[in-house]
Amino acid sequence: MKYKYVIILGIGAFAGNPAKAKAASVFLGTASNFAVFGSTVTNIGLSIITGDLGVSSGSAVTGFPPGIVAPPGTIHVADAVALQAQADNQATYNYLAGLALTQDLTGQDLGGQTLTPGVYSFLSSAQMTGTLTLNNLGDPNALFVFQIGSTLTTASNSSVLVSNGGDYPNVFFQVGSSATLGTGTQFKGNILANTSITMNTGANIECGRALAQDGAVTLDTNNVSTACVSAHQVPESDSSWSTLGFGLGCLLFAFRKRRQNIQFTTGNDRSNLCDGEV
Repeated sequence: MKYKYVIILGIGAFAGNPAKAKAASVFLGTASNFAVFGSTVTNIGLSIITGDLGVSSGSAVTGFPPGIVAPPGTIHVADAVALQAQADNQATYNYLAGLALTQDLTGQDLGGQTLTPGVYSFLSSAQMTGTLTLNNLGDPNALFVFQIGSTLTTASNSSVLVSNGGDYPNVFFQVGSSATLGTGTQFKGNILANTSITMNTGANIECGRALAQDGAVTLDTNNVSTACVSAHQVPESDSSWSTLGFGLGCLLFAFRKRRQNIQFTTGNDRSNLCDGEV
């Protein structure tokens, strides 16, 4: 086999590498830069926002300071950046609402549940009392979507935990009206509410966002961070690196031969591996 076929083989190794194939993912567009977004944002106490803060349809941002938007986060008040983020926020909200259902949880409390990746629906309101556990099944790209017809409410000191490895950026709560996080709630994931979001004293959102469409976001000594800290990753067997190495080796071998303007030999050397011979 001439060196040009080795080039094809090497390129094929790169093209065939999934690197790895990503699970279904929702893209917030420019809204992903925002940790907090609403028609207005009101804060009491020392809230810390990691990510941008914005308002679009309104122009009121109050309580900063004492609240802090940590650098390099920026406050956007009804500017072009905020308007585009609002459009992307709305588009993502509509996309989430249209996803095919995995399971109907109407009437059940999210607290005490252990769920695997999927799309979960509540025809009306959703309540969380206690701990909701999301089992990633070892997939860092696992997608969890909660379609909630009206309100989302968490009891005091409720929490969302992620188990079995992976990061957790793909957790979305699409809320038909308003969301209220009870005092001391430790939340993970993105809340996209059609109207308002209220975070009571000491409620925090990690690896997520509080994004309201048409209403206010009300804060009271909260931390909201878009940053995702990796959960305890479960190692997976992955041949992609060896595949890439094989492809690179074949390409380098072929280009060297081309420069020398010689053909491959049929001897028992390493070129036979790139030729696909045993």
